[in-house]
Amino acid sequence: MNNSNITVYSATWCAFCKAAKDYFDKLGVKYVDRDVDADPAAGQEAVAKSDQRGIPVIDIAGDIIIGFDRPKIDAALKAHQLV
Repeated sequence: MNNSNITVYSATWCAFCKAAKDYFDKLGVKYVDRDVDADPAAGQEAVAKSDQRGIPVIDIAGDIIIGFDRPKIDAALKAHQLV
């Protein structure tokens, strides 16, 4: 079981999803990747958390970020002392 506080709801075809995951990799931050195409339940979770159907949806310890919004990602990582 991954004890990460970060979940990225993404799809393989999504460039912004890849950018977000690459950014976490660059920072050395662990995350759980949930592919919304391969796992319909993950897609439903993402919609429930974000109230919309776009991806990526990034859950950082309960802070929901829609899209690859680096300033919001950085702020959430710092707020939860993950970097």
